[in-house]
Amino acid sequence: MAKTISRSPRGGQDSSGPIVHDPGMGIDQQGTQETVAEHDWRVAGEAWGSRATDWSCLYEHYSIDVLIALFARLGVGPDTTLLDIACGSGLAVRIADGMGATVGGIDAAEDLIAIARERTPTADLRVGSMYALPWPDESFDAASSVNGIWGGCEAALDEAFRVLRPGGLIGISFWGTGPPLDIRTFFRIFAVHAPQDHRASMRQLNNIGTEGVAEEMLTASGFSVTERGNRTSVIEWPDAETAWRAISSVGPAVPALRTNDPSVLKQEVLDALEPCRDRHGIYRSSSDQQFVIARKP
Repeated sequence: MAKTISRSPRGGQDSSGPIVHDPGMGIDQQGTQETVAEHDWRVAGEAWGSRATDWSCLYEHYSIDVLIALFARLGVGPDTTLLDIACGSGLAVRIADGMGATVGGIDAAEDLIAIARERTPTADLRVGSMYALPWPDESFDAASSVNGIWGGCEAALDEAFRVLRPGGLIGISFWGTGPPLDIRTFFRIFAVHAPQDHRASMRQLNNIGTEGVAEEMLTASGFSVTERGNRTSVIEWPDAETAWRAISSVGPAVPALRTNDPSVLKQEVLDALEPCRDRHGIYRSSSDQQFVIARKP
């Protein structure tokens, strides 16, 4: 039977932290988990779903290399039931389904889930909060979350622990500290132009990239860490306009885009991205993507 975890606040802050899917979003750090689950995940979903088509077609494939690493280690195949947490528009879901797994997924963005359902009609895909997974205890053999669980999101790991069967594996990924870390060039611009509360939240979320933080979070939720590794995420765009459409589709761009002139942000981002453009005019962004694998005893 899945364990019940009672966690005391760490450092005077609510350990549930901000909703993962909007790294630019701030919350009251003294708020309750209920506030996060019932309100902030909807705000995050609205941000990430605001340009769902561009995200799904022009950006989501950044995760291919780390997905290959995670699925190999999670043993994804015909005998696997897999849950993808913060599944976005369902790239990981589609690949796992193609490998023969029985797949579930959850995301805060209704528009992204709509695309995921079109891609994989047989998958069990839900709109909701990763802090309150709508599946019974011990429903899955494995769980994954590609850049979906960040610093301050311990409660999401508690939920993942609950829905995994004993012996089940979880794999999570997140941006590392580099090199390379080209993604920093444009995320920094959105952070600088975002409201102050969004910048503070971003710092907490990115803390997971520090070695040992993800391992500590997983261990606190009851998991036994088995491996840490990394891959280099590479994403390419053929021209400046496509690059901007892709980059501006990410959730952390939304606060800055809503409070600044988008044309000014666009020029700053493209200027910062210029070193990533090769002699053929292709923009190629390479970034350190870390992952950690853990097992439920």
